[in-house]
Amino acid sequence: MSDFTSEFWSWYIIAIAGGGIVWLVYLLRATGKTDAEEDQGVPTGHVWDENLEELNNPLPRWWLVMFYLTIVFAVVYLILYPGMGTYKGVLGWTQIGEYEQEVMDANAEFGPLFAQFEQTPVAELATNEKAINAGERLFVSYCAACHGSDARGAPGFPNLRDNDWLYGGTPDQIEASIMHGRVGAMPAWEGPLGGEEEVNKVANYVMSLAGRKVDEELASAGKAKFDMFCVGCHMPDGTGNVALGAPNLTNNIWLYGGSPRSIKESIAKGRSGTMPAHSEFLGKDKSHVLAAYIYSLSHEPD
Repeated sequence: MSDFTSEFWSWYIIAIAGGGIVWLVYLLRATGKTDAEEDQGVPTGHVWDENLEELNNPLPRWWLVMFYLTIVFAVVYLILYPGMGTYKGVLGWTQIGEYEQEVMDANAEFGPLFAQFEQTPVAELATNEKAINAGERLFVSYCAACHGSDARGAPGFPNLRDNDWLYGGTPDQIEASIMHGRVGAMPAWEGPLGGEEEVNKVANYVMSLAGRKVDEELASAGKAKFDMFCVGCHMPDGTGNVALGAPNLTNNIWLYGGSPRSIKESIAKGRSGTMPAHSEFLGKDKSHVLAAYIYSLSHEPD
């Protein structure tokens, strides 16, 4: 944004905020008194419902005082805090500074606790009630938007309770997923496979791997294509590859939906998904506690 544009919008905001206060003062002064004392209580000539008249009375003094106080508050606020264009306010308050201060205060209060938890292995920490409570709060804050408040996921977002893991479900693998994020991509195969009919054949074979009822003739034809194009990621037996994030196709668990239509769409158009890295704003300690909570969702304590 150019300096001219930035300055224009700054003065635009100043005009609205300052002009609004001036207008309110004028409006209060204009309506807060009558033209003359002897005019008070005299009808203005406005009549409703045949006999409901408007009298020329000033506004109640207590009401005017309260309204003037709100205007004084607004003026003081705009002096102390940003609100008038690029003016930063006497106190120099910023929302970024407020956030950073809150983070510092939270780290000072809870940092030692998370550091203590970090020394305990994830599998053991998953049985610690205090750690699980802390991990649950982290999950609600950072993970529930995608994985759901109950961690059962949604189309395109894995269910964290079913013990089926694209990138592995060991404590170290879960923690690595949280810390560094994951980027999954399956290319579109409709073109390489040879069109919609070939996609249908492969889809039937893929569903047969999960024990689904399919057209055996189509599934048999689809196996040849699967062996040619799909085994590199999903392995010859269809059990997937956690190193690549290639899902297991034999357990009837489908990230993007298990209907024939959804499976065909996944094959034809491909899929892509990204989980952001959380290490920068969670750090090692909190990621460790969060990993313990997620691990506990699919592992019963000994």
